[in-house]
Amino acid sequence: MTASCPVAAAGRDGIVAARHLASWLGLAATPTFAIMALLTAVLGGGPADVLCSAGQGPVLGGMVPMYLLMSAFHASAWLRLIAER
Repeated sequence: MTASCPVAAAGRDGIVAARHLASWLGLAATPTFAIMALLTAVLGGGPADVLCSAGQGPVLGGMVPMYLLMSAFHASAWLRLIAER
């Protein structure tokens, strides 16, 4: 009779916990970037906004469009969650 190895069981539990944490972090990215875009638009971007918009048109330049794009790119976790329900 063989007993299961506690180290292997702990390793599997750690992998499951890491995957669970990663899925929650993926869900946190979209609203975080959306909030950053909103705060940057309302409060102003400061010196970083000037640096990021150098040489670009006013519509595509700046931190607000970048945060919105990052929010859109990370929305796949939310779309996957909605599709599973």
